[in-house]
Amino acid sequence: LILLACGSFNPITNMHMRLFELARDHLHQTGRYRVIEGIMSPVNDDYGKKGLVSARHRIAMAKLALETSDWIRVDPWESEQETWTATVKVLSLSFPIKILSLEFISHHHRIPLHSKAKGIAKTRKPSKYRNLSFPFVFPVLPELKLLCGADFLQTFKTPNLWKEEHIKEIVEKFGLVCISRAGSDPAHYVNESDLLTKFQHNIFLVKEWIQNEISATQIRYALCRGLSVKYLIPDSVISYIAHHNIYTEESERKNEGDLLQPLKLH
Repeated sequence: LILLACGSFNPITNMHMRLFELARDHLHQTGRYRVIEGIMSPVNDDYGKKGLVSARHRIAMAKLALETSDWIRVDPWESEQETWTATVKVLSLSFPIKILSLEFISHHHRIPLHSKAKGIAKTRKPSKYRNLSFPFVFPVLPELKLLCGADFLQTFKTPNLWKEEHIKEIVEKFGLVCISRAGSDPAHYVNESDLLTKFQHNIFLVKEWIQNEISATQIRYALCRGLSVKYLIPDSVISYIAHHNIYTEESERKNEGDLLQPLKLH
């Protein structure tokens, strides 16, 4: 499996990174999967969320935070598009789900995947999928799943935030790995949705036994007030924020009163 997390990461916190570790442990314990890579995909600036600072800074902070990880990386593709990209499209363009070719493009060269499948020809044609670098040559095609927190499931109920066909494609074709959070009941969110219940076999609910309620929003508020956020986010990120003076009362007013881009479109 490859785990992909989409979000603001504004700023990246220790809890964002914990999501990946918790998900990997859970999936390994099932005995059915091996997680080979984790990818963070910060949202495009055009998303319009209140207080959302430039993707340039959010990408830089994520890269600093993930320097200590040997399997999670940040991917700037989504943030570099001309406008906001729907999550289902980010998933679809992250990985060739339809097996037309077993060649993947790394950042520097092609890495062919060994396969016993018949009739799959290697091609030199450019791929429409974004560049992905893998540390291994795989005997099987890895699956991609969307990693999220429990509150993510609740957003499916927000009118006009999601298209139903997008939700269906995410849970049917890819699947969700959802980490619990205090005050959220992901099993309840699944049970009260006919669509999620239908594909609950492809939704993995992971219990976080060590409650950690670090919130990027609360961290921004603390930074605006000059309060310490040490041990909540990596020291390298704290230094970057201080050097660039990113989170201020002015930055927190950015996009204030605006609708999120998907609400405008839908």
